[in-house]
Formats: sequence, structure tokens, C-alpha cells
Amino acid sequence: MDRVFRKMRDQSKVILGTYAQEMVAKHPNIKIYVGSDSQNYATKTLYATTVVFRFENNGAHVIYHKESTKLVTDMWTRLWGELQRSIDVAGYLKFECGVPIEQIDLDLNSDPEFPSNKVFQAAVGYAQSMGYKAKTKPDLLMATWAANVLVN
Repeated sequence: MDRVFRKMRDQSKVILGTYAQEMVAKHPNIKIYVGSDSQNYATKTLYATTVVFRFENNGAHVIYHKESTKLVTDMWTRLWGELQRSIDVAGYLKFECGVPIEQIDLDLNSDPEFPSNKVFQAAVGYAQSMGYKAKTKPDLLMATWAANVLVN
């Protein structure tokens, strides 16, 4: 995977697969969460994809990738773009690098009152069909929380 990932704490660059493998080797009980978020601006859509390394009872460490695209005005397309970015990163880590993924966090709401619910069933079904545990709002979503911080 040729995307540039950075540490959230100091923005230093890391090589995604190698870095994740090293984290798992150093911390065998670590849990890895992947998530994405996006934000529309006047002329562009900014996406952030995060990989959260959750230490057992001792906090978390985040790496991320940000990218800017042409403005995506259709909500379904933008949210599906978030899902696809998360699936791509999780798949690379799981299948190419042998790194176990605990779950994919989806910035979607299970409550039909929220607009993102329109994508909810299809997105959760897709993630699960790929073999991932998918979590959504209102659950605590570390990976999408971090991605939200990065795009806002």
C-alpha cells in the first residue's frame, strides 16, 4: 500500500505494514481498529483513515492517512468512500501483512433519524461479508473519532 501514514502525536511518517507488524510483535495483546471520516469544504472533500492501536488497559496510539479529493456532494457516495478506505486499509493489514484487525469503526448511525442511516445496512453488511466486526454509532468508535479530529 503506497499511502503515506503518519503518527497522530508528531506527524512523523511510518510505513503502514511494517509499523503495524512491529506494534503487534512488541505488544501481542494489542487490538487494532480501523476507521475513516470525511468533511466537505468549499471545493474539496477531505478524507482521513486511521489505524488505532489499543493497548490493554493503557491507552491507544493512532496513525493516519489524509487525502483530498474533488468535492463529493452526494452523501451516500461520500460515506461509501469512507467505508471503502477503511476496508482497503484493513484488508491490506490483514491479508498482506498478517496483522489481525479487531474491528472497523463506521461513522454511521443505527438510528433512522440520522441521515447516515441510509447507508447503514449496506455498509455494515459489506464490512461483515469481508470478515470484519463492524461497529457504528452510538457505540464508542475510537478510529472514527480520531479521523473526525483530523478532518475538522
